[in-house]
Amino acid sequence: MDFSQIEARGLVLLGCGKMGSALLAGWLRGGLAPAAVHVIEPYPSDWLKGTGAALNAPLPPHPAVVLVAVKPQMMGAALPQLQGIGADTLVVSIAAGTRISAFEEVFGAGVPIVRAMPNTPAAIGQGITAICRNGAVSEAGFALAEGLLSAVGGVVRLESEAQIDAVTAVSGSGPAYVFHLIETLAAAGVAEGLPEALSLQLAKATVAGAGALAMQSDEDPGQLRVNVTSPGGTTAAALAVLMDPEAGFPALLRRAVEAAAARGRELGK
Repeated sequence: MDFSQIEARGLVLLGCGKMGSALLAGWLRGGLAPAAVHVIEPYPSDWLKGTGAALNAPLPPHPAVVLVAVKPQMMGAALPQLQGIGADTLVVSIAAGTRISAFEEVFGAGVPIVRAMPNTPAAIGQGITAICRNGAVSEAGFALAEGLLSAVGGVVRLESEAQIDAVTAVSGSGPAYVFHLIETLAAAGVAEGLPEALSLQLAKATVAGAGALAMQSDEDPGQLRVNVTSPGGTTAAALAVLMDPEAGFPALLRRAVEAAAARGRELGK
């Protein structure tokens, strides 16, 4: 990524918790000069203090980018620190539940604003982030946001902000569903007589390996499932339970995603 614009005008990172730190680490690995980053973080980690980024110092007058990475409940206290930024500053938010209109109320409708929804695998560079924008964001600005967020994994563009609640329900909250699958699969193995540590090791490796295979294979997940399933075999017996139309995964995950999306819409009001 070409960081020349950012290094000339500066980048402000508002909040540097787990996600902010993952992004900053990715930018620095990619060659961004630490001095170009101005971090506002009331509780800086030892790692952050050692990066060389400007920490809680006076901000550049017209930064190229402001990236908002604070928790939604802290937004009211954090955003006023950024009032007065220029209309040519790109604002990128990874704050869950905070809609573009909320930023427009603070900065003005003419300020370019990108809303992003990453997920926690970003911590190891394997996240997926969905982005949308307001009408003030140019194609160049959208590409800049995409490049910055790609430091922690893949990036997809949404047609509109209306899709963000569904994205939150699928990929934003999705890692928790997978972690729970690992928990319950390991517990089921213990119930069948496996030692707890061994069953957890098997469950973790199985989910990680199956996910990697799904990402790398040219076949869709449905065909990969068929490939593992011998007629009348052990996998088929298990899938008869898991694919039950009323009590299995299809109905259960549909209800879970619907609940998460509905909650997202409530939080955004």
